Amino acid sequence: MDFLRSLIHALWMLVTVVPWGIIMCVNSLWKRGIPLYWMAVTWLNWAIGGARVLLGIRTRVTGMENLPTDKLAGCILLVKHQSTYETFLMPTLMPHPLAFVFKKELIYVPFFGWAMARLDMIHIDRSQRTQAFNKVVVQGRKLLAQGIWIIMFPEGTRIPRGQKGHYKSGGTRLACETGVPVVPIAVTSAKVWPRKAFIKRPGVVDVSIGPAISSVGRKPDELMREVEAWIEAEMHRLDPDAYVPEAAPAASTTA
Repeated sequence: MDFLRSLIHALWMLVTVVPWGIIMCVNSLWKRGIPLYWMAVTWLNWAIGGARVLLGIRTRVTGMENLPTDKLAGCILLVKHQSTYETFLMPTLMPHPLAFVFKKELIYVPFFGWAMARLDMIHIDRSQRTQAFNKVVVQGRKLLAQGIWIIMFPEGTRIPRGQKGHYKSGGTRLACETGVPVVPIAVTSAKVWPRKAFIKRPGVVDVSIGPAISSVGRKPDELMREVEAWIEAEMHRLDPDAYVPEAAPAASTTA
């Protein structure tokens, strides 16, 4: 049954992304910026709604009160990355437009990537690290000034359930450069939508939004360690079954 539901959902995604991608590209000829962004979020709502109806995946969100409330207040969302689900989900939850930082190869994906290329996102060449970060700072500063929030996955790639990747400091470096706070977010999507898996399962994805952390006067590495500690502690709390307790040290046998 899970296979059949997953197949139907995949077909739903396919038959909706093609006309959506075409509509986005055509509309981008005269419409740009925030209006085009909210048009893009329409399809993401279809994807998440399809997951709810066809796959039985529901979302439970806590901590929305921790998000900045000022219309032009900037922030950087640093999100635990376990599957594609949170990539689709986050723009549907947030009250501000989001700009993803992603590898430029994604813009060549038919329809979906073409539509992304028309949005105010930050696509980078990961092989040129210094130039890539400079581009993130320049574009990020401009977008934040417009009230657009930056979203980044500090582990860089999707991490299997119950595991922790290497947290990179690019997001906190950008925060320290621009003076905006960071908001850590824990997501348990791998419980129902495993990394690189076709078959999804019904269940609840918990999204926990942590308190905003000021970047003023902070060092990027130190700030990222605080973000990492909060996210990983929250992941253990939200999904304790995914984490095997560390074995207790063996008792001494010496008399």
